[in-house]
Amino acid sequence: MPITSSAKKALRAGERKKVYNLRRKKTVENVTKSIKKLVKEGKVKEANALLPQAYKAYDKAAKANTIKDGAAARKKSRLNALLKKAATK
Repeated sequence: MPITSSAKKALRAGERKKVYNLRRKKTVENVTKSIKKLVKEGKVKEANALLPQAYKAYDKAAKANTIKDGAAARKKSRLNALLKKAATK
């Protein structure tokens, strides 16, 4: 447990940030999962329609330092590659 007042304040701030970070991560996971599910079902057009929503979620998470910038870029790239590969089939 924190002893100094500044450490107690940092603990409270961390708890508040945790809520926002989990919310951002969950949004990213949900949209990614839905895109992958649509690709698996062969609904590439619907998955392509969700791509901007996924990009927005990744960018917001990276901007708030929930995930690192490079990780967001990598995951967006891999999601786009998945959709391109599914579209050629």
